[in-house]
Amino acid sequence: MKIPRFPCLLLLATGFLWPVTLQAWDYNAGHRIVNQLALASLPAEFPAFVKTAPNAERIAFLSGEGDRFRNVEDGAMRQSGGSWEDHFLDIEKLADAGLDPATVSSFRLNFAVDFAAGRKTHADRFPVIDPARNANQTAQWEGFLPWRISEDYLRLKSAFSYLKVFEELGTPEELANAQANVVYYMGVMGHYVGDASQPLHTTFRYNGWTGDNPKGYTTWTGLHSWIDSGFFNKAGMSIAEIMPRVVPAKPIQLAPQADGRDPMFVAVMHFLLEQNKLVEPLYQMEKEGKLTNNNQPPAPEGREFIRAQMLKGGQLLGDLWLTAWRAAPPDTFLRSSLLGRQAREAAKSAPAPKAP
Repeated sequence: MKIPRFPCLLLLATGFLWPVTLQAWDYNAGHRIVNQLALASLPAEFPAFVKTAPNAERIAFLSGEGDRFRNVEDGAMRQSGGSWEDHFLDIEKLADAGLDPATVSSFRLNFAVDFAAGRKTHADRFPVIDPARNANQTAQWEGFLPWRISEDYLRLKSAFSYLKVFEELGTPEELANAQANVVYYMGVMGHYVGDASQPLHTTFRYNGWTGDNPKGYTTWTGLHSWIDSGFFNKAGMSIAEIMPRVVPAKPIQLAPQADGRDPMFVAVMHFLLEQNKLVEPLYQMEKEGKLTNNNQPPAPEGREFIRAQMLKGGQLLGDLWLTAWRAAPPDTFLRSSLLGRQAREAAKSAPAPKAP
């Protein structure tokens, strides 16, 4: 059975090892920084309300929401938005189930069916699950991170679709509510994009090397927490040294897929595959003392690695936000409904015809 993963992206506000406190999950400095980098990348024409001080702070605060969901221990929550599995994807395990990450279905449930069938067919490649330690019925899954990100992108796109109509025809209250929903979806999805930029969220070797280890990489089970937070804290890093390297957000090019898969899912999966390529280099850096928890000053190479990964997360998130805004068509059903309301209100306020 998989052990619970640490709340992530490079930097919990604490450097504590498991178990962490729930309060620590509420104040994840790394996730805040990723959302703040993404906000800084947005062009001037992006809706200005998201950059007001209250909304910018709320977007930063919501970056921790994905981990707060996990504070709820109820089993049903672990099967929904609070699922541990939404925070990672053990890419190597897809091959064990006979699946190719470059061709898996962009539909979450279709993928789940395919993976379950592959796991059953290749049961010898997977550890036996102890039912007594799997009360939440999640140990059989190897992660759903790219599905979560692409689904959150579509939620945000939907929010922009009805926002555009409320901007034209809505009441002040409707407009304020629509704007609040946009802020919420922007902030929450940032958590999972931040997870995606941490290579240890793309591998079953997420907390110390497991399996054959001819190169002698660390098996330390505090590694994930150290990469998430310890190194950053020890190095005294801050957003100030990362912000100058932010590049302007750009729309993600979404080419139709010959196999009919959702192009945004394909783009997100490609991002995860690129981060997965950094898993072994990360372990090599740790072996060379560049990411090591020791008494030496933090190595420049380690600092640069952390900075680069946070920038990747912020840049992808800004690109996702910008793409959702530009690609969202006005909600035609809502527009028709509001035009009907407008016509009815106009009819009510029209002067009554004079009697002959």
